[in-house]
Amino acid sequence: MSTDSARAEKDTSNAIEHGGSDVTVWVEPIESGFAVEDDGPGIPPADFDRIFEAGYSSERTGTGLGLSIVEQIAEAHGWSVRPTENSDGGARFEITDISHLE
Repeated sequence: MSTDSARAEKDTSNAIEHGGSDVTVWVEPIESGFAVEDDGPGIPPADFDRIFEAGYSSERTGTGLGLSIVEQIAEAHGWSVRPTENSDGGARFEITDISHLE
């Protein structure tokens, strides 16, 4: 599935509730990896360069450790992780450079 193609309707067969009943998270395969996205409030593109900093949080009560840990895990595996815009307004992260064992 192309990451640039707009999807009229999401496949919710593998969706789980996350962040309460108002937010759903999807995982989908993309070229050389996978994408994780949700239908929550999203992340402003202006913040994309800061979100992996330890301590960054959009919530007053947040620790700001979650995405920093995600980036550390990805890097430890030789993967890349980057935020992208979600056509539905939620957050979307693409994890790439994953080599598959044959």
